[in-house]
Amino acid sequence: MEFRHLGRSGLQVSEITYGNWLTHGSQVENDIATACVHRALDLGITSFDTADVYANGKAETVLGEALKGQRRESLEIFTKVYWPVGPDPKGKNDTGLSRKHVMESIDGSLRRLQTDYVDLYQAHRYDLFTPLEETMQAFADIVHSGKAHYIGVSEWTAEQIRDAHALAVDLKIPLVSSQPQYSMLWRIIEDEVVPTSEELGIGQIVWSPMAQGVLSGKYVPGQPLPEGSRATDQAGGSKMIERFMADETLAAVQDLKPIAEDLGLSMPALAIAWVLQNPNVSAALVGASRPEQLEESVKAAGVTIPDDALARIDEVLGDVVTRDPALVERSTPQQRVV
Repeated sequence: MEFRHLGRSGLQVSEITYGNWLTHGSQVENDIATACVHRALDLGITSFDTADVYANGKAETVLGEALKGQRRESLEIFTKVYWPVGPDPKGKNDTGLSRKHVMESIDGSLRRLQTDYVDLYQAHRYDLFTPLEETMQAFADIVHSGKAHYIGVSEWTAEQIRDAHALAVDLKIPLVSSQPQYSMLWRIIEDEVVPTSEELGIGQIVWSPMAQGVLSGKYVPGQPLPEGSRATDQAGGSKMIERFMADETLAAVQDLKPIAEDLGLSMPALAIAWVLQNPNVSAALVGASRPEQLEESVKAAGVTIPDDALARIDEVLGDVVTRDPALVERSTPQQRVV
């Protein structure tokens, strides 16, 4: 495993970071989830990313149980706040980044994760309905109380990041990370978010480096969907992957296979190694529904893809790549969800 600093902070994270978004507490049984976490540890992964909303809190609970008995100081645990969590009906303050919701949410996350602090506490989305000053003051109080060491954001625009960073400086708290979607097929952060983050000393922890599994090459145009794959998951996975399932995209992905073979990499390892070529990327998030899946993911650690291979990738993918930076703003909820 290789390690990188998170932005310009002193915090080092494993460049392959384990995330449990669509798996723990929902798609896989708890014993398999625990086996995946233990295999990640065996492979040198020390950084683990989750969120309170994943499986309505169950993902944090499963991760906390799986990490029980590990030396806490040797781990980096990340979680997030924004979406509603808990029993129905949800209350009117059970979403967003109000002081009330943020302060209550950190305590819930720490309880489920069975830890006194998280290394990174992230705003899962930008909140249009709460003053940014209120949110950042709540984060400052959490940091100053020792419940979180660093602060991050997820799917924020460059302007939103810049505004939050200015307040963080005033409040003397370290805003060090951004967690956006990023892959060979989804490059919308490159024009605005990455340059702003580089200027401010913020690193990217990117999710879906394999474009929801499409970049594994297992989806072949005109062929039946693989049984048990994300594209067949009616619980949510199929909706997330549909943007990448056009035949034109799937055909282009198949043309990446010779490039991966020339580099001695599997398709998953190529996809993960590709995002790690961006110097602003501190870590690539990977998940697993089986422990053996992590074997290929970690082979991306420390890989340098030659410039000629990077050019071939760009040529092969051509117009199927999504680059519009305006799409970042679409991640900001335009209304309260409860």
